Amino acid sequence: MPIIAPSVLAADFANLQRDVERINESQADWFHIDIMDGVFVPNISFGMPVLEAIQKHAKKPLDVHLMIVDPDRYTETFAKLGAATLTVHYEACTHLHRSLQHIKSNGMRAGVALNPHTPVHLLSDIIREIDLVCLMSVNPGFGGQQFIEHTYEKVRALKKLIVETGAKTQIEIDGGVNSGNATALLQAGADVLVAGNFVFKAENPLQVIADLKTAH
Repeated sequence: MPIIAPSVLAADFANLQRDVERINESQADWFHIDIMDGVFVPNISFGMPVLEAIQKHAKKPLDVHLMIVDPDRYTETFAKLGAATLTVHYEACTHLHRSLQHIKSNGMRAGVALNPHTPVHLLSDIIREIDLVCLMSVNPGFGGQQFIEHTYEKVRALKKLIVETGAKTQIEIDGGVNSGNATALLQAGADVLVAGNFVFKAENPLQVIADLKTAH
Protein backbone atom coordinates (compact mmCIF):
# COMPACT_ATOMS: atom_id res chain seq x y z
CA MET A 1 0.00 0.00 0.00
CA PRO A 2 1.27 3.50 -0.73
CA ILE A 3 2.51 5.82 1.98
CA ILE A 4 0.25 8.89 2.15
CA ALA A 5 1.75 12.15 3.39
CA PRO A 6 -0.74 15.05 3.57
CA SER A 7 0.96 18.41 3.05
CA VAL A 8 0.35 20.71 6.00
CA LEU A 9 0.98 23.68 3.70
CA ALA A 10 -2.66 23.31 2.59
CA ALA A 11 -4.06 23.12 6.13
CA ASP A 12 -6.11 25.88 7.75
CA PHE A 13 -3.44 27.73 9.74
CA ALA A 14 -6.12 29.31 11.93
CA ASN A 15 -7.14 25.78 12.96
CA LEU A 16 -3.80 24.04 12.70
CA GLN A 17 -4.18 21.83 15.76
CA ARG A 18 -7.56 20.63 14.49
CA ASP A 19 -6.10 19.72 11.09
CA VAL A 20 -3.09 17.98 12.64
CA GLU A 21 -5.41 15.91 14.81
CA ARG A 22 -7.49 15.03 11.73
CA ILE A 23 -4.37 13.57 10.12
CA ASN A 24 -3.63 11.69 13.34
CA GLU A 25 -7.08 10.10 13.09
CA SER A 26 -6.78 9.30 9.40
CA GLN A 27 -5.08 6.49 7.50
CA ALA A 28 -2.26 8.85 6.51
CA ASP A 29 1.27 7.68 7.32
CA TRP A 30 3.33 10.88 7.54
CA PHE A 31 2.98 14.63 7.87
CA HIS A 32 4.62 16.40 4.92
CA ILE A 33 6.05 19.73 6.05
CA ASP A 34 7.15 22.31 3.45
CA ILE A 35 9.67 24.88 4.70
CA MET A 36 10.08 27.76 2.19
CA ASP A 37 12.37 30.77 2.52
CA GLY A 38 11.21 33.16 -0.23
CA VAL A 39 14.66 32.86 -1.86
CA PHE A 40 15.01 29.34 -3.23
CA VAL A 41 11.29 29.49 -4.02
CA PRO A 42 9.16 32.64 -4.37
CA ASN A 43 6.91 31.80 -1.43
CA ILE A 44 7.47 31.90 2.34
CA SER A 45 5.60 29.19 4.23
CA PHE A 46 6.47 28.75 7.90
CA GLY A 47 9.52 28.08 10.02
CA MET A 48 10.68 26.53 13.24
CA PRO A 49 8.04 27.83 15.71
CA VAL A 50 5.17 26.47 13.60
CA LEU A 51 6.95 23.16 13.09
CA GLU A 52 7.50 22.95 16.84
CA ALA A 53 3.77 23.51 17.37
CA ILE A 54 2.89 20.80 14.83
CA GLN A 55 5.33 18.37 16.42
CA LYS A 56 3.64 18.73 19.80
CA HIS A 57 0.40 17.32 18.42
CA ALA A 58 1.55 15.07 15.56
CA LYS A 59 1.44 11.34 16.26
CA LYS A 60 2.95 10.33 12.92
CA PRO A 61 6.44 10.89 11.46
CA LEU A 62 7.36 14.34 10.18
CA ASP A 63 8.54 14.35 6.56
CA VAL A 64 10.26 17.76 6.34
CA HIS A 65 10.96 19.19 2.88
CA LEU A 66 13.37 22.13 2.83
CA MET A 67 12.86 24.49 -0.11
CA ILE A 68 15.58 26.82 1.11
CA VAL A 69 19.07 27.97 0.23
CA ASP A 70 21.98 26.68 2.31
CA PRO A 71 19.95 23.95 4.03
CA ASP A 72 23.02 22.58 5.84
CA ARG A 73 22.80 25.47 8.30
CA TYR A 74 19.61 24.06 9.79
CA THR A 75 20.17 20.29 9.87
CA GLU A 76 20.66 20.09 13.63
CA THR A 77 17.70 22.40 14.23
CA PHE A 78 15.28 20.20 12.32
CA ALA A 79 16.63 17.11 14.03
CA LYS A 80 15.84 18.71 17.39
CA LEU A 81 12.36 19.62 16.15
CA GLY A 82 11.60 15.97 15.49
CA ALA A 83 11.99 15.52 11.74
CA ALA A 84 12.05 11.81 10.83
CA THR A 85 13.04 12.52 7.23
CA LEU A 86 14.82 15.68 6.09
CA THR A 87 14.75 16.37 2.36
CA VAL A 88 17.02 18.92 0.71
CA HIS A 89 16.96 20.06 -2.89
CA TYR A 90 19.62 18.84 -5.30
CA GLU A 91 19.62 22.35 -6.76
CA ALA A 92 20.39 23.93 -3.36
CA CYS A 93 23.31 21.69 -2.31
CA THR A 94 26.82 22.29 -3.62
CA HIS A 95 28.15 19.28 -1.71
CA LEU A 96 25.18 16.91 -1.74
CA HIS A 97 27.00 13.85 -0.41
CA ARG A 98 28.21 15.85 2.59
CA SER A 99 24.69 17.19 3.16
CA LEU A 100 23.25 13.67 3.23
CA GLN A 101 25.94 12.46 5.63
CA HIS A 102 25.17 15.41 7.90
CA ILE A 103 21.45 14.57 7.93
CA LYS A 104 22.07 10.91 8.73
CA SER A 105 24.60 11.71 11.45
CA ASN A 106 21.81 13.66 13.16
CA GLY A 107 19.56 10.60 13.26
CA MET A 108 17.23 11.41 10.37
CA ARG A 109 16.48 9.73 7.06
CA ALA A 110 18.03 11.67 4.18
CA GLY A 111 15.94 12.83 1.23
CA VAL A 112 16.76 14.63 -2.01
CA ALA A 113 14.18 16.63 -3.98
CA LEU A 114 14.42 17.25 -7.72
CA ASN A 115 12.76 20.17 -9.48
CA PRO A 116 10.76 19.38 -12.64
CA HIS A 117 13.68 20.37 -14.92
CA THR A 118 16.31 18.28 -13.10
CA PRO A 119 16.93 14.81 -14.63
CA VAL A 120 17.09 11.78 -12.37
CA HIS A 121 20.38 10.49 -13.83
CA LEU A 122 22.19 13.20 -11.86
CA LEU A 123 21.60 11.05 -8.77
CA SER A 124 23.23 7.93 -10.22
CA ASP A 125 26.49 8.33 -8.26
CA ILE A 126 24.72 8.91 -4.95
CA ILE A 127 21.44 7.01 -5.12
CA ARG A 128 22.52 4.38 -2.56
CA GLU A 129 23.04 7.15 0.00
CA ILE A 130 19.51 8.50 -0.43
CA ASP A 131 16.59 7.17 1.62
CA LEU A 132 13.93 9.15 -0.27
CA VAL A 133 13.83 10.97 -3.59
CA CYS A 134 11.08 13.58 -3.81
CA LEU A 135 10.14 14.24 -7.42
CA MET A 136 8.49 17.63 -7.75
CA SER A 137 5.51 17.20 -10.06
CA VAL A 138 4.86 20.95 -9.98
CA ASN A 139 7.26 23.87 -9.76
CA PRO A 140 8.03 24.24 -6.04
CA GLY A 141 6.75 27.15 -4.02
CA PHE A 142 2.96 27.09 -4.18
CA GLY A 143 0.17 24.60 -3.61
CA GLY A 144 -2.71 23.99 -5.97
CA GLN A 145 -0.69 23.81 -9.20
CA GLN A 146 -1.40 21.55 -12.16
CA PHE A 147 0.40 18.21 -12.27
CA ILE A 148 3.26 17.99 -14.80
CA GLU A 149 2.65 14.94 -17.01
CA HIS A 150 6.36 14.29 -17.67
CA THR A 151 6.57 13.14 -14.05
CA TYR A 152 5.47 9.62 -15.03
CA GLU A 153 8.58 9.21 -17.20
CA LYS A 154 10.79 10.50 -14.39
CA VAL A 155 9.29 8.01 -11.93
CA ARG A 156 9.98 5.13 -14.31
CA ALA A 157 13.55 6.31 -14.94
CA LEU A 158 14.20 6.71 -11.22
CA LYS A 159 12.73 3.30 -10.41
CA LYS A 160 14.99 1.74 -13.05
CA LEU A 161 18.04 3.44 -11.49
CA ILE A 162 17.07 2.23 -8.00
CA VAL A 163 16.60 -1.36 -9.16
CA GLU A 164 19.80 -1.43 -11.21
CA THR A 165 21.93 -0.10 -8.34
CA GLY A 166 20.30 -2.21 -5.64
CA ALA A 167 19.37 0.93 -3.69
CA LYS A 168 16.57 0.91 -1.12
CA THR A 169 15.43 4.44 -1.97
CA GLN A 170 11.74 5.37 -1.77
CA ILE A 171 10.15 7.52 -4.48
CA GLU A 172 7.92 10.37 -3.30
CA ILE A 173 5.70 12.50 -5.55
CA ASP A 174 4.95 16.06 -4.48
CA GLY A 175 2.53 18.32 -6.32
CA GLY A 176 -0.87 17.96 -7.92
CA VAL A 177 -1.45 14.43 -6.65
CA ASN A 178 -5.10 13.34 -6.70
CA SER A 179 -7.32 10.33 -7.29
CA GLY A 180 -6.96 10.82 -11.04
CA ASN A 181 -3.21 10.24 -11.18
CA ALA A 182 -2.43 8.27 -8.00
CA THR A 183 -2.80 4.84 -9.60
CA ALA A 184 -0.64 5.72 -12.61
CA LEU A 185 2.07 7.11 -10.32
CA LEU A 186 2.10 3.99 -8.17
CA GLN A 187 2.20 1.73 -11.23
CA ALA A 188 5.18 3.74 -12.52
CA GLY A 189 7.03 3.02 -9.28
CA ALA A 190 6.08 5.67 -6.72
CA ASP A 191 6.01 4.72 -3.02
CA VAL A 192 4.92 7.93 -1.28
CA LEU A 193 2.15 10.34 -2.35
CA VAL A 194 2.09 13.88 -1.01
CA ALA A 195 -1.32 15.55 -1.25
CA GLY A 196 -2.19 19.03 -0.07
CA ASN A 197 -5.21 20.85 -1.43
CA PHE A 198 -6.75 17.59 -2.61
CA VAL A 199 -6.93 16.47 1.02
CA PHE A 200 -7.48 19.63 3.04
CA LYS A 201 -9.94 21.32 0.67
CA ALA A 202 -12.10 18.21 0.43
CA GLU A 203 -15.45 17.93 2.17
CA ASN A 204 -14.26 14.73 3.84
CA PRO A 205 -10.44 14.74 4.13
CA LEU A 206 -10.37 11.40 5.99
CA GLN A 207 -12.23 9.68 3.16
CA VAL A 208 -9.95 11.22 0.54
CA ILE A 209 -6.92 9.90 2.44
CA ALA A 210 -8.53 6.47 2.73
CA ASP A 211 -9.17 6.43 -1.03
CA LEU A 212 -5.54 7.36 -1.80
CA LYS A 213 -4.37 4.67 0.61
CA THR A 214 -6.20 1.99 -1.35
CA ALA A 215 -4.96 3.16 -4.77
CA HIS A 216 -2.78 0.63 -6.56
